[in-house]
Amino acid sequence: MWKPEPTFCLLPQGDITALDTDVAILGASHGSPYRPGTPSHAAGGPSGLRGALEWYDTRREHVDMDRGAPLMAGVTAVDIGDVPTDPDDDGAANRKAIREAVAAVRAAGAAPILLGGDDSVPIPFYEGFKGEEIWIVQVDAHIDWRDEVDRVAHGFSSTMRRASEMAQVKGIVQLGLRGVGSAREGEVATAIEWGAQIFPMRLVHAEGLAPVLAAVPEGAKVALNIDADGLDPALCPGALSPEFGGLGYQQMLDLFDGLAAKCRIVGATVVEYVPERDPAGLGGKSLGRLICNLISAIGPRP
Repeated sequence: MWKPEPTFCLLPQGDITALDTDVAILGASHGSPYRPGTPSHAAGGPSGLRGALEWYDTRREHVDMDRGAPLMAGVTAVDIGDVPTDPDDDGAANRKAIREAVAAVRAAGAAPILLGGDDSVPIPFYEGFKGEEIWIVQVDAHIDWRDEVDRVAHGFSSTMRRASEMAQVKGIVQLGLRGVGSAREGEVATAIEWGAQIFPMRLVHAEGLAPVLAAVPEGAKVALNIDADGLDPALCPGALSPEFGGLGYQQMLDLFDGLAAKCRIVGATVVEYVPERDPAGLGGKSLGRLICNLISAIGPRP
């Protein structure tokens, strides 16, 4: 539909109006800006992630040793390109375009993986699941529970706050939290009062992923929100606010596999990747490889 060049991992191009696939990759460079006319700091994320993998990462006939099977074996996936978004928009039109694209992918029975863009992009992504019941599992250094910043209520500091107001969101599990972000004591209290289950990174390092996985109900539909700064900056330096001590590559694989064993992963956002802060391309490659593993974890449609 929107003709990405190249597609993610050299996947076939797909048409959002005629999808027959397990997974659909799409991009959105802009969500709701704090200042209309100012491009998102992560506007280059979708193109950066599409171009991050080398030729040997994209060979379908080669065994992916992370999975013990050929790359994305048994799962069909296409790249449908980027949702048209505009940094000059106040956010309403961008959110509508993203929401409708995600709803169309879900109506076709596919799992959307949305490449951002900043963390305002997941807000309309979750809106696209209207009529379903989902749990959000967020990997992020920050909790994103601000009600507004500079009178903007749909910006990248308010992702989980807006998600908590959606009828389709039945639970929120947050891990990777560390350092100092935009949250104040009031936002942390609001998150806990709503029922968000928060796992600071020190707890994850001490106790592993078992408590995180236990927090998600058996059989739940899970939408992942992967923020680049949720990963350790040694793995993904291309983040706006890198924080020491984040999740490692193997921990992310274990999270995917643990969720897939007890739940159904129905979609994901991968946001806040800033290629300009990743001159060696290490962060893009690590995120790209994680997306490949996520596609395998999503699996074929039932």
